Amino acid sequence: MKILTSEQIRVVDAETIKWEGIPSLTLMKQAATAFYNRFVENYPRKEIAVLIFSGVGNNGGDGLVVARMLNKSGYNVMLYVVEYSDKYSEDCAHNLRRAKAENVPNKKIITDIDIPDPNQYDVVIDAIFGTGLSREVTGVAKTVIDSINECGKPVYSIDMPSGMFPDRKTSFAVRATETVTFQIPKLALFLPENKDYTGNVSIVPIGLNEEAIAEAESNIFFTEYEEIRALLKPLGRFAHKGTEGHALIIGGSLGKIGSVCLASKAALKTGCGLVTAYLPKCGMPVIQSFLPEAMAVEDNHPERISYIGYDLLPDAIGIGIGMGQQAETEDAFHYFLKNNKAPLVIDADGLNLLAKHPKWLAYLPSRTILTPHPKELSRLIGMWSDDYDKIQKTRFFANENDLVVVIKGAYSLIIDADNIYMNSTGTPALATAGSGDVLTGMITSLLAQGYKSTEAARVGVYLHGLTADLTQKSIHPRSFTAGDIIENIGNAYLNLEKKR
Repeated sequence: MKILTSEQIRVVDAETIKWEGIPSLTLMKQAATAFYNRFVENYPRKEIAVLIFSGVGNNGGDGLVVARMLNKSGYNVMLYVVEYSDKYSEDCAHNLRRAKAENVPNKKIITDIDIPDPNQYDVVIDAIFGTGLSREVTGVAKTVIDSINECGKPVYSIDMPSGMFPDRKTSFAVRATETVTFQIPKLALFLPENKDYTGNVSIVPIGLNEEAIAEAESNIFFTEYEEIRALLKPLGRFAHKGTEGHALIIGGSLGKIGSVCLASKAALKTGCGLVTAYLPKCGMPVIQSFLPEAMAVEDNHPERISYIGYDLLPDAIGIGIGMGQQAETEDAFHYFLKNNKAPLVIDADGLNLLAKHPKWLAYLPSRTILTPHPKELSRLIGMWSDDYDKIQKTRFFANENDLVVVIKGAYSLIIDADNIYMNSTGTPALATAGSGDVLTGMITSLLAQGYKSTEAARVGVYLHGLTADLTQKSIHPRSFTAGDIIENIGNAYLNLEKKR
């Protein structure tokens, strides 16, 4: 699913109207119907009082159609048109006339004294501005948005929270409870710095022409179920442990052996035929008792990695978790990077050591996967001014060094030299100790099984998030652990492979 700019969305709308042979009013009705269906699904009780704020552009027109539909269905609707300009779009003006003809209760807001008290209503619908907003909100519209944000009532935004820019940093907007956006994802809706504006985000189809969307050029994609399902490799009838890849997990130190245990078990659960852990002497009895299915090689040092040497030919290696940054470990990591040729996943202290020695990036095999959380990323690329700047700097870093970078967090981003993929699975339950170690094991496993680097990262991140999605009703997010991720990897595969 492509993520498009506001200008591209405008073109897709126009092409849909042209190619489908429908008037723009019909497309507006289709969009409003999609929002209406989502709204009444959440609010089936028609006795509730609904306050709708409409603007004078096409987003306002969507709101007017929603007001008409809710009124016709028997909801207690009050419509206010925020007249921040006397220039109405043609379709908005048409639907305002229709709303008046259908006796939808309505008033205009021209000055601050016209603004109603949202606290007198049960729920607010925001349709003041859409994706076409090009300047900061001022005047009466800003005051209306302030009143919405102060009311404490549920707020549903149509397509975008009013005041939010789809393609650049937002500093002021409606703080929606839910944003119901139309068919094409907007990047702004999934960025961490906008979390207080968007609320829950729902994407609803409105009948946009698929050919028009296909023709729009984009290198930013929103990853969904069908796409990941199509990437899964089949498990052959004659498969055996020697055909399903051998993953080597390197890391651990005294007190942090659990990281290697979690990553190794996750690698096995993700389908790797063989998994070997390389860890300090103190970790050997731990890994052997925790995970008898894994093999293990011990370092000569009792408490940390001091030299990385093994008589193996792994198909992929995951390194850095729980490893520490002591001088001996740093030297061992340097020696390993200079001599390794296997596909690689680097996390945690491996990333911190790379940040400390940026010249070592030259040793990395092509398409090495890095899995930083935001703080680790800042050490690699420097600080950023906002999420858009973060993405641009990461794209440059990935392109310059031929890397695949997974920025961990809500809606994790997978960035390579060519594209950006935004993940759609996961809940706050994943914000738990060891979650990143598990992800490292999962991605390393997929890399060892023969997936290309970007595919391994995308499938691994999606499966990782899906384990949380599938357990929302059975495990409270506060009680969810890294072990729960591992135990539900099989369920995530089952969910992906079943026909929908």
